[in-house]
Amino acid sequence: MRNQSDPLNSLPKALIYCRVSSVKQRVDGAGLQSQEHRCREYANQYGWDVEMVFPDDVSGAGDFMDRPGMRAMLAYLDAQKGPRYVVIFDDLKRFARDTEFHLKLRRELAFRGADVKCLNFDFQDTPEGRFFEVVMAASGQMEREQMARQNSQKSRARLENGYWVFTAPLGYKYVKDKGKGGKRLVKVEPVASVIREALEGYASGRFASQAEVQRFLESDPHFPKDMKNGTICPITVNRLLKQVVYSGYVVGAKWGISLRKGKHDGLISFETYQRVIDTIEGKKRRPAARADYNEDFPLRGHVVCDSCGNAMTGAWSSGCRKRYAYYFCVTRGCEAKSKSVPRAKFEDGFAEILRSLQPGSSLFSVAKVMLRDAWNIRLAEAKVKKSCLTKEVRKVEKQIEQFLERMLDVSNPTVVKRFEKKIDELERQRLVIKEQQEKTLPPAGRLEDCIELALKFLANPYLLYKKSDYAVRQALLRMVFSEPLRYSRIEGYRTPTLTFPFKVLAEISKEKCEVVLLEGIETLYVDVSKNLR
Repeated sequence: MRNQSDPLNSLPKALIYCRVSSVKQRVDGAGLQSQEHRCREYANQYGWDVEMVFPDDVSGAGDFMDRPGMRAMLAYLDAQKGPRYVVIFDDLKRFARDTEFHLKLRRELAFRGADVKCLNFDFQDTPEGRFFEVVMAASGQMEREQMARQNSQKSRARLENGYWVFTAPLGYKYVKDKGKGGKRLVKVEPVASVIREALEGYASGRFASQAEVQRFLESDPHFPKDMKNGTICPITVNRLLKQVVYSGYVVGAKWGISLRKGKHDGLISFETYQRVIDTIEGKKRRPAARADYNEDFPLRGHVVCDSCGNAMTGAWSSGCRKRYAYYFCVTRGCEAKSKSVPRAKFEDGFAEILRSLQPGSSLFSVAKVMLRDAWNIRLAEAKVKKSCLTKEVRKVEKQIEQFLERMLDVSNPTVVKRFEKKIDELERQRLVIKEQQEKTLPPAGRLEDCIELALKFLANPYLLYKKSDYAVRQALLRMVFSEPLRYSRIEGYRTPTLTFPFKVLAEISKEKCEVVLLEGIETLYVDVSKNLR
């Protein structure tokens, strides 16, 4: 106990403790201010000077040492030597809503020589008073637990009906669902579009790693940043990629609620989401991305040394008056090791290759005919595929029913858990197949849009490369060249290996414009149709 040396008739000093249950209540409400006002009025009635106020915005359940305001008040009492203190709080529920920690906190304050005063409860040091205090503390705990159970039941029911009940993810906000009660998620632009591009880019391979997704999000001014310096934590990117809510579905694992269609609009398809998860879990192989990201050398990792076949790197070199940029090979034993090539020469040669890929205007009419014929072939195949997918959906649904029937005859928890896991996998497979089935046949009028987009890309890849940022450039390099380019210090770039569209245009370009062999075009039609399959 504190050694109290003050005279008996001296007045104690007052400390005020006030608490609300969440940060939102502190920001949006006036609970802390109103509690402090009432406590100050109470102190004035007895002539006590209020020395400090300790606010909290965390739940009253659990250990009081988890509350910053309470820890600060106990530390303040420990630091004072001599004065008597009285701790004032508004209501018994603000003190602690757990019987065990209520009694423990009373002992901690008594050990520090502090009296406890409550505006709505009179503490009495009698058997009856202590009994009534314990009853009131237990009543507060019961009320808290009942409210938690009620909120949990309501949240579970809404989640079962397809409503997301947790914190709104980035790109969404809650609005009142008119006519149905409660709230639902709606998109928040332009953040939603930024997240959609990041997710689809990672699923398609445009972003080869989560680090590239992170750099893309950091470069976008609309996406909220974690740090003051404008960076984003890697864990934020990982959580964003794993959020099933972005696919338009909801799930509640802690309540045993299986995956189901949500009442909100998704940013991506479930198929895209599944590709993202497969990539994260290593089920889908992804080419390794460079860790030493540097916009100064966009060709690093895409060009290999002609002598040894290993990727060339790039770096800056300091001269007498300025710095110089070079590309070079660093492979041990290579005859071209450390023999640098000026960046301007290296990248100018690459630019010439891209310029050479620009086809003549006369080829576009031929390309349009090819694309239209290939589209018709693909459309016929899509109708057959849709019929096959319908049969596959029925097959998966039958498997799910079989597993459910077998679960009824099993009592072993381990076996039941394995059945549940298998059913969940089949359910996800069914959702992916159904989405594929719905998207198999393209909408009317899609042909012309696809042709125009394809020709715009094929028309001038160099212009697109020149005007794009680093991430788009990396994606374009993978779309144009099927293999890394080879570079010789003496002879320059070797003949590149192009992807299929550019290879087709190159083959057509070899023919004379005056004489176009029908046999050649027919062969190309077949090649296009095979590639689209």
